[in-house]
Amino acid sequence: MTEPLPAGWSGIDGHGWADLAAIRARLEAGADPDSGVYAFGGYEGRPLHFAAEWGTPETVAELARRVDDVDAEFDDRTALWTAVFAHRLDNARTLVAAGADPWRPMMAGWSPGRLALAGPTPDLFPIPAGHPGLTPDEAATAAEAHRLIAALADIDDYMGVACVADLTTTEAARRLEAGPVDDTTMEPVLEDPWADPDAHLGIVGITDVPGGCVVTQPWGYIPSTPEVTLPLSEGTVCYSLFANPKSGDQGLVSRDGVIEDSDTLPGGGDAGGHLTADEILAEYLYQGEAVAYVCAKAGLRLLDARAIIGPPDLWVRLPERDR
Repeated sequence: MTEPLPAGWSGIDGHGWADLAAIRARLEAGADPDSGVYAFGGYEGRPLHFAAEWGTPETVAELARRVDDVDAEFDDRTALWTAVFAHRLDNARTLVAAGADPWRPMMAGWSPGRLALAGPTPDLFPIPAGHPGLTPDEAATAAEAHRLIAALADIDDYMGVACVADLTTTEAARRLEAGPVDDTTMEPVLEDPWADPDAHLGIVGITDVPGGCVVTQPWGYIPSTPEVTLPLSEGTVCYSLFANPKSGDQGLVSRDGVIEDSDTLPGGGDAGGHLTADEILAEYLYQGEAVAYVCAKAGLRLLDARAIIGPPDLWVRLPERDR
């Protein structure tokens, strides 16, 4: 006996939007092509938006031909904007073929077409005559993001990082009241950082980079704690994170000795209409690139990954404090 289909769109997870037969069956059973997906505590989510991010060109085309308006907005964006932001270029092309407008204004001035100009496929949509495209500053921001992400490729997932603007290694060590650790002492630490976790969590590396300095700990979270970020951020700004493969990337922003934002998700790709134009661009450019994101937000222009993966300019031991 065949099990009846769930009502509407209930029970479809992300990759379920790629199952053309299942999407058609739901529609034939009466699912609303324009609404009914659970999102943000209600059922106003639009199926086409979810298919644009998670589905295939076939499922996108199926829904696009059934909706009342292919450019209807949900969460301040159209389905085409969602596809572009998620780098689903195949789905974006399908939506345009179905009549979606790449240059419809939204999201602090970031139409789908303008957003695509900053991404890896700037020729995705023809630019209309007279359209200004990216501003010089936006183009420079996009170019720097692509360069920085490439420079930091293949770094480890587990580490603590603090990126500080306009601060040298020497000044960072002074503010942290940290003393140098010689290479002989570091050899066993690097071989097995967890042999003595209480002692080794007190050691961090510091490296000068263009724009400031980077504090790292390849085996722990200490650079992302207030004991490090608050003194470093006096008179400047410090973006930090603990990249933990078990619980995700956890960020902290300190400015002028005060925590400005905590429990952030660097590189998490969270873009919404509440963000500024610059913030939306950064979220788009640095999706899945947490370390590059915090470097960029602090204004650091790393030329390679050495400041992150080592060896640092200086190993130092922090003063004894509760950890």
